Amino acid sequence: MIITWVPIAFSVVGSIIIIYGGILATIKTLVSEIRRKHFYYAEIRFNFTSKIALGLEFFIAGDLIKTITEPTFSQITTLAVIVGIRTVIGYFMDKESKELKKEIQKNGL
Repeated sequence: MIITWVPIAFSVVGSIIIIYGGILATIKTLVSEIRRKHFYYAEIRFNFTSKIALGLEFFIAGDLIKTITEPTFSQITTLAVIVGIRTVIGYFMDKESKELKKEIQKNGL
């Protein structure tokens, strides 16, 4: 019974992380715009991108656990496609995060 709730819990945690990152990014952007200060958005993008990538990892973990507990051919195929798409998205987001981090370090922020 508990094992059926674990994938849902992972999905909820992933959603919370992404929503939290979006709220923080929105607040930081709005504050910098309201203050009309010149602000370097790379730091906001870096933080938000890392939250999205972490959230995606939780989604993948939840999908893997669900498929392991209820393995049907249809679910395995669906999982393979979903994990593939999320892995590609995660890879490019990680790559963007690394570039943003280099940019932030280069500009001394």
